[in-house]
Amino acid sequence: MLDYFLQLTRFKKRLISLIVDAVLIGFSFWLSYWIRLGDLTPTSSLIHWSLLLFITPFTLFCFMRLGLYRAVLRYVSFRVLLTVLAGVLFSTLLLVSTAFIFDVFLPRSTAILFFTTSFIMVGGVRLFFRMIIYRQDNSSISVLIYGAGASGRQLHLALNQSSEYLPLVFVDDDAKLANASIQGLRVYPPADISSLVERYQIDKILLAFPSVSTSKRKAVLNELEPLPCEVLSVPSMSDLVSGTASIDELKEVSIDDLLGRDTIAPNDQLLDKNITGKSVLVTGAGGSIGSELCRQIIRLQPTALILLDHSEFNLYEIDKELKQIQLTDNLQFGLVPILGSVQNRSRLDSVFNTFKPDTIFHAAAYKHVPLVEYNVVEGIRNNVFGTLNCARAALAAGVQSFVLISTDKAVRPTNVMGASKRLAELVLQALAKESTSTMFSMVRFGNVLGSSGSVVPLFRKQIAAGGPVTVTHPEITRYFMTIPEASQLVIQAGAMGVGGDVFVLDMGESIKIADLATKMIHLSGFSVKNLEQPDGDIEIKFSGLRPGEKLYEELLIGDNVTGTSHDRIMSAHEVMLTWDELQQITAALDLACTQYDLQSIRNILEKAPTGFTPSDPICDLVWSHEINNVEQTVIPIFKKIENS
Repeated sequence: MLDYFLQLTRFKKRLISLIVDAVLIGFSFWLSYWIRLGDLTPTSSLIHWSLLLFITPFTLFCFMRLGLYRAVLRYVSFRVLLTVLAGVLFSTLLLVSTAFIFDVFLPRSTAILFFTTSFIMVGGVRLFFRMIIYRQDNSSISVLIYGAGASGRQLHLALNQSSEYLPLVFVDDDAKLANASIQGLRVYPPADISSLVERYQIDKILLAFPSVSTSKRKAVLNELEPLPCEVLSVPSMSDLVSGTASIDELKEVSIDDLLGRDTIAPNDQLLDKNITGKSVLVTGAGGSIGSELCRQIIRLQPTALILLDHSEFNLYEIDKELKQIQLTDNLQFGLVPILGSVQNRSRLDSVFNTFKPDTIFHAAAYKHVPLVEYNVVEGIRNNVFGTLNCARAALAAGVQSFVLISTDKAVRPTNVMGASKRLAELVLQALAKESTSTMFSMVRFGNVLGSSGSVVPLFRKQIAAGGPVTVTHPEITRYFMTIPEASQLVIQAGAMGVGGDVFVLDMGESIKIADLATKMIHLSGFSVKNLEQPDGDIEIKFSGLRPGEKLYEELLIGDNVTGTSHDRIMSAHEVMLTWDELQQITAALDLACTQYDLQSIRNILEKAPTGFTPSDPICDLVWSHEINNVEQTVIPIFKKIENS
């Protein structure tokens, strides 16, 4: 029956609504007399019937003018009660004034009863049908809204316009709202959330506090993590204010919120020092860090931003994005996309001498540990000699400031990638001693959330596919920082340098990757499948450490570290080489790379003051393949000769 009604045309639905309202008004009219007098004596009076027939069409007309019949029952909200209230008030006033003019018997309490019963019936029938429609729609997902403030109320109203979600309850930590009713939903304290999930069979919890601090969000998420519900969030306040997102655009909970911390307000003087009014070049501009550096740099009003990347696709994407931001925000600066590799010295000289950058952020590097282990020579060429090429070209072009983006894996490295980045640091430190024009510095930090090498995007894909989620080792830990925070600190640290500085970013507490995987599974609404829970949804599998991978990363080699003017930036004082000493190492390394002598490369890295202690044998794929061929073909031949 309900399905038949819902499939009717809008005209027929409005006609039925008019008829139902007319009946309800008539019923309220006689019910008010019966409640007041205890019988229906006036029903025998023609004048009372005339009075009812007079006020009914005028009441319906008032409802029409107020837009009551334009509201769709499926999407009707509690605001419809205001419309009904206004219409019923008009009807009651009309009833009283007409009865007074024509001297119709109408006790004062009867008018009050008519107003009350009409309002309850006309408004209640709409809310009742809306509830029935929602209950019948099996696709509706039961949700709990965490946050009963302005954002929570807006979210509730927005969800009422859709049949996808069925809001059932509010939760808020404001003691003043405890047990209150907001827009028809009761507000409960956070302590009741576990019982509410079970009582209302909640499928999803929607976080509606976009302006709350990161530490507060983290605390709430830790409370929600054990619950068998998926947790979604409304967009950030900045996105809502800018108009780039709407309140009902729900998204997965950001791991930035789960692991992040409250950011410290940046030092504007440090941000502006090497960028505002200057020409800036970013190598690796299309990468995770490079692209975010570019997004922040353009807000600081440089005269020009030169994007250098060897990946055509990455360069195209970041150039397109920055041009759109430039157009939208009316930013005035030159944007120059340059396709080229840091391994090509002549290309670097040409670009640097043509565009005369004042500041260079060197973010171009091969950073995936296993891939560099499998491709040692290319990793050395790009990370060490690419940095050397950029630094020399910067010196030749008279660049004022050169900042290397380094990594925590450069500290006591167990892999070629970390050793190559530590050697890149030594390159800049040695050049800093020789340079009087270019200021060289480097900034060292750990993993960034959401980067191309981060586990977070991988875990999301694995969870979406139903698992398993792969973790290398149950005890492995990593430092994490958000890409925007890391990039902002890099810009500020670069402005602090005086030459040869190694800046270390405060990464906070290290995170156990297995715990991160567990939290992501739980917040996606699934349970972990293990020996204790064999009926769980998603399994966590431990695949073993990859070549060159460490259980624990470090940020400092020694204890010789001092603070700076910024609470999140420290300065490390470590071993340095003279330019003559470094040249001997790079010359030997260059020759070994040219000859593809992997054993010599390893020996050079071990003897250099990088602290390199490899955890695995040489894993280079070409080298390993050649060795296997020798073992399978040449060695057996020699053995046959010896035996004969």
